[in-house]
Amino acid sequence: MRLDADNIGLIVAAVGGLALLFGLPLVVELFTLLQFTVYIVMAILALSLALIWGFGGILCFGQAVFFGLGAYAYTIAVFNIGESTVPVLLSIVVPAAFAAALGYFMFYGRLSDVYMGVVTLVVTLIFFSFMNHTAGEEYRIGASRLGGFNGIPAIPPINMPGDPGRVLWPEEMYYVAMGSLTAIYIGLRLLLRSHFGRVIVAIRENETRAELLGYDVRLHKLLIFSIGGAIAGLAGCLFANWNAFVDPTVFGLGQTAQIIIWVIVGGLGTLIGPVIGAMLLQYITTWLGTVEVANSSLVMGAILVVFVLLVPRGLVPTLQLLWQKLRGGRSDPGIVATPREAVESGDD
Repeated sequence: MRLDADNIGLIVAAVGGLALLFGLPLVVELFTLLQFTVYIVMAILALSLALIWGFGGILCFGQAVFFGLGAYAYTIAVFNIGESTVPVLLSIVVPAAFAAALGYFMFYGRLSDVYMGVVTLVVTLIFFSFMNHTAGEEYRIGASRLGGFNGIPAIPPINMPGDPGRVLWPEEMYYVAMGSLTAIYIGLRLLLRSHFGRVIVAIRENETRAELLGYDVRLHKLLIFSIGGAIAGLAGCLFANWNAFVDPTVFGLGQTAQIIIWVIVGGLGTLIGPVIGAMLLQYITTWLGTVEVANSSLVMGAILVVFVLLVPRGLVPTLQLLWQKLRGGRSDPGIVATPREAVESGDD
């Protein structure tokens, strides 16, 4: 393995992730750790859209659908099975399968980018509206009532695999969430530097050229769309565990808008950018809720406008560009994957 910039980036990510995984619980109180856990969960959700949109070039307004499907799949399954091992797997498989089915009709139907955005937005609205109207007794799957707008409370937490009596304590959920974020981040970095990842970015750069070179553009987009759905579903499962409650707001337009804002603010075409964007904006939202100075939705909207107008590249790409100008070198494809650089970097 060459010790190039990308490999150094992977090493830094692994070391930083492990440092936070084992070091943070030693220096913060339990309440702060629990708050940081939900920031991590949202960072995982942001990574799912960062992959689909930033590298696949697919602007998806349905990421909240995969997030909600993961949360509800886990919740319904754990109430019926009484043990969390299979439900956790279902929270990944169900959103991935739905993303594959939806993506098949969109990509093989050769819908344009605009129509794909409309379709995913409509699907989000359908799920949100339907789940809000499932409050009746007849809306039940086995032992689990869907609850409609009232949601599903008292969700059983994750237990040790095969041992329903050994549930994870709240502080242990931090280790699960942080470990998942680190593994997903490193896994996506490795995926994007592989041949498959370079093809994905090449498709984003010029879909027609990639197709003329013999690549199955529709299949590649379908696979990356499904992977993004699976990651969002895992985030939904972790969120349901952290909150011990799930309701239709996980499918809401507000949730969808937040995910897009995280990616734009952090930096489109990066992985670390959306992670930072999600954590930073979640912290700001939480802080605004405690001080009650301004409406958090208005503040988020203002932040989006400011970044779109003044920092269109996003936080991480802008900081990297400034650093490169100060250093007088070229950009590091291991941090910011512009289309051409991402295709040229990595091992075959």
